[in-house]
Amino acid sequence: MPEAAIERHTLAVLVVNEPGVLARVIGLFSGRGYNIESLTVAEVERDKALSRITLVTSGTRMIIDQIKAQLERLVPIHRVRDLTEEGPFVGRELALVKVVSENGKRAEVLRIAESFGARIIDSSESSFVFEVTDTTEKVDQFLSMLAGLGRLEVARTGIVALSRGPESI
Repeated sequence: MPEAAIERHTLAVLVVNEPGVLARVIGLFSGRGYNIESLTVAEVERDKALSRITLVTSGTRMIIDQIKAQLERLVPIHRVRDLTEEGPFVGRELALVKVVSENGKRAEVLRIAESFGARIIDSSESSFVFEVTDTTEKVDQFLSMLAGLGRLEVARTGIVALSRGPESI
């Protein structure tokens, strides 16, 4: 019997903004051995006390369906949407990247940063801090290009995503 394919899904989850909700969502994943590849959360409607969790996870089709069903059963959750399954969506990730570069590689670092649309946030004689916002794949590519040009320190936000078109959570 062939092994089931592993799929990567981006889920948008609308939750009540109250203490312990994020812990319950994370507990659901850790308690069943599911992995969270990316997680972002922020309040989106203060007057209604709602927050939006965007998470990226992977597993077989059966695992993804189980994750969604179990999330929908958690009491503080209003809605779960599988952006990957429901159609086109836009997703972006922000990264702050410090490059400590020596040996005259500053010009090359700046050239690569410019080609990726990265913004200089801070600079010194031996380092730059860049802000880059793009798809996860493009951020990964940016980091890969810089890797040989100096020591890197990276902070990433994780993916934020919205469906395209008139549909909303």
